[in-house]
Amino acid sequence: MTAAEKYVAAAYLVVFATVLAYVLIISLKLVRLEREVAELTELARARLAPEAAPVG
Repeated sequence: MTAAEKYVAAAYLVVFATVLAYVLIISLKLVRLEREVAELTELARARLAPEAAPVG
C-alpha cells in the first residue's frame, strides 16, 4: 500500500466517522423531539379534558 493510498483511506475514514457522528447526533435530537411532542400532546389532552366533560 503506497502513501497515497493510505491518505485516501484515512480521508475516507474521516468522512465516514464525520457522517456517522452527524447521524448519531440527529437521531438523538429526533428521539428528544418525539418525547417532547408526546409530553406536549398529553398536556394538551389534559388541559382540554375538563372542558369537554359535562359539568353535571
